[in-house]
Amino acid sequence: MKTLIFNGSPRKKGETAYMIKTLQEKLGGEFKVVDAYRARISPCIDCRWCFEHAGCAVQDEWQEILSFIEECDHIVIASPVYFEEVTGMLLAVLSRLQTYFSARYLRKEEPVPKKKTGAVLLAAGSIGPREKAESTAKMLLRQMNCDSLGTVYVNRTDKVPVRDREDIIQEIEALAEKLR
Repeated sequence: MKTLIFNGSPRKKGETAYMIKTLQEKLGGEFKVVDAYRARISPCIDCRWCFEHAGCAVQDEWQEILSFIEECDHIVIASPVYFEEVTGMLLAVLSRLQTYFSARYLRKEEPVPKKKTGAVLLAAGSIGPREKAESTAKMLLRQMNCDSLGTVYVNRTDKVPVRDREDIIQEIEALAEKLR
């Protein structure tokens, strides 16, 4: 079982990282974590190469991610919630999914034939709404032929860290069970 995780957090040991670690421990299998703040992946430059060709003209770490997307079983999008949305760096990395959009809607091809399951992990420091971030994450999963099996959202992490929230830890563990 292979799982691809997109981590949209700038903090190596923050709340999102803790949620990812908890999921990994319960899920098991092989993981590839793409750290949006440290990966060498440029955002889409709208060169339109993918309008007529599979893949992407920009040569960077994204090529390896494309291969893993095709072969993995699960995809997880994990992010802090900033201004009611996933982080800008995560959106920049995932803008490269334009190649799949172009395949499906312009070239009339199925870019990711293997159906996948996935999930969303969101952490908010305050009590802001989750709907925009969750909607964006689920739309991105759909671009990768991935059905979301659920979202774990935690708020007020500035006051109470995830590690002290047994209810959230149980939700993550239950989500891992669904993915298995």
